[in-house]
Amino acid sequence: MSVFDSPIARCDAVREMVLTDETQAECAREHACPAGRICPLCGYFADRPEPAEKVTEAPSTH
Repeated sequence: MSVFDSPIARCDAVREMVLTDETQAECAREHACPAGRICPLCGYFADRPEPAEKVTEAPSTH
């Protein structure tokens, strides 16, 4: 017996259940969504912080 407890939602664009514990971009790649498609589940996906390389430090005031 298997237990599945990841958050899921029905996506009308791909007509499938999709995992929402990933980012929207990951979901779009997984389901081959075309660029520019307006995601019907926008706002349901997990947010991840920017990688450390992309975070810029505030300039020093000294």
